[in-house]
Amino acid sequence: MSIEAISGAKTTSSSANRLVAEEDASLVAAAKARDTRAFELLVERNERKIFSIAHRITRNREDAEDVVQQSFQKTFIHLTKFQGESLFSTWLTRIAINEALMLLRRKRGSREVPIAESTTEGETALLLDIPDSGPNPEDSCLKREQERILSAAVSELTPGMRKAIELRELGELSTRETARVMGLSVGAVKARVFHGRRKLRETLRQRPKVDRRDNK
Repeated sequence: MSIEAISGAKTTSSSANRLVAEEDASLVAAAKARDTRAFELLVERNERKIFSIAHRITRNREDAEDVVQQSFQKTFIHLTKFQGESLFSTWLTRIAINEALMLLRRKRGSREVPIAESTTEGETALLLDIPDSGPNPEDSCLKREQERILSAAVSELTPGMRKAIELRELGELSTRETARVMGLSVGAVKARVFHGRRKLRETLRQRPKVDRRDNK
């Protein structure tokens, strides 16, 4: 599908979702090939949705606009890492949530460290508070390995559980805030977090434990 055809297309019903996904995939491929118009179209097609998400989290128009700008900048920089294992809009939404949570927590004075994207799944970037590990490089190595294992475990959750865990646990939003962001009832969020925690415990128990001896 050509860029010109996509730019002139009109979506008239929800049944066109698959077409939209196919168009996004075409635009991503073109943008990776340095087609600037293709990336501009990706921005135009997703900007309103990303602003809405950012505004629901930040509750501040200027902050939401900053989140939109930062999200698209990061998307442009890391576009080559996107492997299409999820919809482009899903990947972009996760980036926006990441950026919004970082902004909120910077305002609260909390030290925020994003987990770097995996080389195979750039779609699963998450947030964690990382306490200062001091000058001991052994502790730093152990911490990085623990982060990698946790990130991999979270990526195995269902989308609903993962988002609830990202916002409630990793983002440290309250249950009510998480419910507001996700558009769910407080009870529904509690259920997703409960089942998500249980699934994480089961997954982590099945993985080999990491200790200092493993990192020597």
